[in-house]
Amino acid sequence: MLLKLEHVQKTYGTFSLDVSLRVEEGQVIGLIGANGAGKSTTFKSVLGLIHSEVGKCEMFGKSIKGLTASDKEKIGVVLAESGFSGYITVKDVKAIMSAMYKDFSGAEFEERCRRFGIPLNKQIKEFSAGMKAKLKVLVALSHDAKLLILDEPTAGLDVVAREEVLDMLREYMEDGTKGILISSHISSDLEGLCDELYMIGDGHIVLHEETDVLLSEYGVLKVTPEQYEKLDKQYLLKVKKEQSHYRCLTSQKMYYKENNPELIVENGSIDELMVVMLRGEEV
Repeated sequence: MLLKLEHVQKTYGTFSLDVSLRVEEGQVIGLIGANGAGKSTTFKSVLGLIHSEVGKCEMFGKSIKGLTASDKEKIGVVLAESGFSGYITVKDVKAIMSAMYKDFSGAEFEERCRRFGIPLNKQIKEFSAGMKAKLKVLVALSHDAKLLILDEPTAGLDVVAREEVLDMLREYMEDGTKGILISSHISSDLEGLCDELYMIGDGHIVLHEETDVLLSEYGVLKVTPEQYEKLDKQYLLKVKKEQSHYRCLTSQKMYYKENNPELIVENGSIDELMVVMLRGEEV
């Protein structure tokens, strides 16, 4: 087990976090939710940047408080608000990383920078948002990390830059021994990357499912008020009332397709499923 959280809790005023999740070798686990749902707080708890009040957080089979310096070198991190000074160059970053990590490969780092169009001698303040994001991910990948903790690594990027970042992560996972915990409010970015998704809302995990199951078996029913009144509701998870109809989230869309052929049953993107799950009401 690379990472295990069991009811890790933290309270800020009226906001309360209570999260359980796992990352095993060979797994990419996505944490999705709206801004302010608790994704960044979860990541900071995992990394020991804030003190959780209750619960268990283990990494590589150890409490995070018991991790050695060698253990910590096996963690690659990208935080949304982190980054290098704009006044240094990528060559300076290489020197810093070489001094910090014994397994840092300078030659491989430079080769990847060239491959992804990151100049070595230009100051970082002159980089585009996409170049800065790619650099942060490449740094996390450059010291033979066993586990990547990535908080919104694709935020603010265009489609091409986002896909380049995701390609880096797919390549990292190829040997089957590593793991990734990644958050994003652009959940569609994670559909082809993550093995499992945890959906967080108001600090709590509201849904945990294999990505393939979420995409193949979950769906959204769009029904009139009259249809809703007659509907068999046993497989509905949440319902969101719109101006003229209801949107109903189900984990058994084939049941409704087979038994209610007159209904509109949509596959729904993860974004749409998330909207109904987080903003809908209990049935």
